[in-house]
Amino acid sequence: MKRGKNYQDKFKLVDRSRLYDLDEAVETVKKTATAKFDETIEAHIKLGVDSRHADQQVRGAIVLPHGTGKTVRVLVFAKGDKATEATNAGADFVGAEEMVDKITKENWFDFDVVVATPDMMGVVGRLGRVLGPKGLMPNPKSGTVTFDVAKAVADIKAGKVEYRLDKTNIIHVPVGKGSFETDKLHENLSVLLEAVKKAKPASSKGTYFRSITITSTMGPGIKINPAKV
Repeated sequence: MKRGKNYQDKFKLVDRSRLYDLDEAVETVKKTATAKFDETIEAHIKLGVDSRHADQQVRGAIVLPHGTGKTVRVLVFAKGDKATEATNAGADFVGAEEMVDKITKENWFDFDVVVATPDMMGVVGRLGRVLGPKGLMPNPKSGTVTFDVAKAVADIKAGKVEYRLDKTNIIHVPVGKGSFETDKLHENLSVLLEAVKKAKPASSKGTYFRSITITSTMGPGIKINPAKV
């Protein structure tokens, strides 16, 4: 596929044959984020595990110290006092059965994250076929199935991100925006890598971090030396 001049100019900034140190990689990715909009900076981490095995799953959630730079819309399934807590904490949408109808009948998806109290999972379970493929199904491991809805909403609004393996054993996570200062991007990325490192399954053998790449929305990938992480 033929790339435009802007992409080619960005490509020249990156030496594809080398592995960058973390500091230099972050500085370089900022130079490639030159689009007219504020590009998202993403990390792509390939791990030496096999996601087909239950004991080699890598999944969790962390609050990035400087957030993602994105405004996240939160839907909470809760009733009574917990619904009030969620609203007071800043949830964008709060409800119960009526939200199931809105999603299924109106094809409504104006939200980015779903939180539910454990007693509401029977209701939310009806949405498994539509929320699951979109990666929106609440999960206890990511802290989105909880009675502490106020903390869940606050964490998500503050920059909480979920990380999990895809079918090719790669984790894809946004770590900020091109407008972020270099040190803030560096800290966000370092916190993510440390969390993934701590989540290493006991059954994982050999090299854990196979490759680490960061990229801006419209830019080329920049490979980080995994041996120095």
